[in-house]
Amino acid sequence: MPILLALAAFLVTLLGGLVAARVGPRRHLVLGAAAGVMLGVVSFDLLPEALAHDGLRVFGVPLPMLMFALAFLSIHIAERSMAMHDAHETDYATHRHAHAGVGLAAGAALVVHSLLDGAAIGAAYQTDASLAAAVATGVIAHDFTDGFNTYTVTSLYGNARRRALTLLLLDALAPLTGATLTSLITIPAGVLSAYLGLFAGFLLYLATSDILPEAHTPRRSTGWTLAATVLGTLFMWGVIGLTG
Repeated sequence: MPILLALAAFLVTLLGGLVAARVGPRRHLVLGAAAGVMLGVVSFDLLPEALAHDGLRVFGVPLPMLMFALAFLSIHIAERSMAMHDAHETDYATHRHAHAGVGLAAGAALVVHSLLDGAAIGAAYQTDASLAAAVATGVIAHDFTDGFNTYTVTSLYGNARRRALTLLLLDALAPLTGATLTSLITIPAGVLSAYLGLFAGFLLYLATSDILPEAHTPRRSTGWTLAATVLGTLFMWGVIGLTG
């Protein structure tokens, strides 16, 4: 049963990535929507779930929020130290994405997230079949956007289409792998919450520092791009509300 549920997640993830691969001249709308979806995932899914899993506080601050800030600052420092952003404030959105490794790292992080999604399905099934179905519904609902974001983020940094498709395939296979391995691997609640906070910071940085500026380059930015970002956020709100 958990493998069948994870198989549905596999197919939906592939669909999301293939849609992202074929948008062509509407790429600015896709990027705007992707940023909104990522904001929604962080705000409505990752951070609330991370805080629900762990009550540990470090000097008055929940551990997941510390990890959130750490991830955001770490990738910012890494990008600056590699001189990836070479634009002035007046032409910020025209910066080059010269380091394909960051796109691969982002795709890899999304693969790990999908692996944990699959593990969540398997772990829930060990507790109760109806709980597993509920968890799988939530996973499948946002795996379309996981595949969409995996392809978009990987290709945004100058990676070849083949690399982006490879990361997409790995992301689609990850829920199946996670569901299969759940019986062998138990993730402690504290480690899981710290990871979710870390991933949330990483995802938010990519959305605000790279994807949105790329979507709003002068020759492509339109009111429709802004609308796509808002709709992407509202879409994730609806997904979380219906499946939470």
